[in-house]
Formats: sequence, structure tokens, C-alpha cells
Amino acid sequence: MTRVAVVSAGLSEPSSTRLLADRLAAAADRALSSHGRDVTFDVIEMRSHAHDLTNSLLTGFAAGGLRETINGVATADGLIAVTPIFNASFSGLFKLFFDVLETDSLAGMPVLIGATGGSARHSLALEHAVRPMFSYLRAMVVPTSVYAAAEDWASSEADGLNVRIDRAAAEFAATVTTTQPRRGIDPYDDPVPFAQLLA
Repeated sequence: MTRVAVVSAGLSEPSSTRLLADRLAAAADRALSSHGRDVTFDVIEMRSHAHDLTNSLLTGFAAGGLRETINGVATADGLIAVTPIFNASFSGLFKLFFDVLETDSLAGMPVLIGATGGSARHSLALEHAVRPMFSYLRAMVVPTSVYAAAEDWASSEADGLNVRIDRAAAEFAATVTTTQPRRGIDPYDDPVPFAQLLA
């Protein structure tokens, strides 16, 4: 079973960010199924973790449901991450989640990135802000990113959006199916000997 985490950082409910995340997940499901993969999706709304994320950043400890969410993302076979664009960059809530992940949590993980915004002028934020962040985290970001402006949801523009979604999903599925299965990082796998700690 292939497990894909879907992170949506939309602030409203419902939100166009969640709508794009769902469209990307549905396309990824079709693409992975064509590769003979059974897929489950864990959809995570960042807005439901907003307070816990702030507390985690201040205390260095992720409590309750946030810890389960972090573990779920870190052990997934792939990640679909979608953010609204504010002031030409990702939202603070989106960045906050990836700030609290442990080092190397996303190393080698296939990632499909998407974003929403009011104007097509912000589409390059995916390339100058979102992609570099995931590259820094050593994730494997697929070549096609998907930006949906307000006009992209109109029927006359929907075909172009659908083409981008399907292309990105196909690249994501190809990356997931050719990547070695990941396993979570266990901090107790290689403990420091007690004598060394005393020294």
C-alpha cells in the first residue's frame, strides 16, 4: 500500500487551497493506480493545528495530534503540499509546519507542490519560495508545480488547469514508483553509549 500525505494550508473553510489539494490527490490516485499501486491519502488541514504549531515552535515539543501528524508526514511514501500565496510567498502557517519537522524528515521523499492565489502574477512564488524550501529539505520535488489563480477555476480556463494537474500527477506517480520505500527515522536506532555521554 502506498501512502501519500496531503498538506493543505488554506485558512478559510472551504478554501480554494483545499480544493486544489483534493484535485491533485485525485489525479495522483489515478496516476498511481495506472502503475498498479493501491493508495491511501492522509489529508491534513494546517488550520486545525495552528495553535499546536505555535506552541511547538515556542517549546520545542509537539503535543497530541500534531505529533501524530508530523510522524504521518515523515513516514509517508510521498507528499502533496499546497499553500495559499500571500505577499509573493507561502503562508506563514505552511512554513511553520515544515519548520517544526525534524531534520531529514523529508530527505528523498517525492513531493508535488501547488499553490493558490488571487492573481496569476504570483505563480512564480512556487519556484522562488516553495521549491527552494523543499530542495533545502532534500525532498525530491517533481518538475511540474501547479498554481491556480482565481480565473483558473472558471470553466473557460479549467482545461489548462486540468492539464497541469494531470502532468504533475503523472510525474509524481513516476517518482513515487521508482523511489525506494522510505522508513521513519528512529532516534533510538543509534544511541550514544552512556560512557561516552559521561565523558
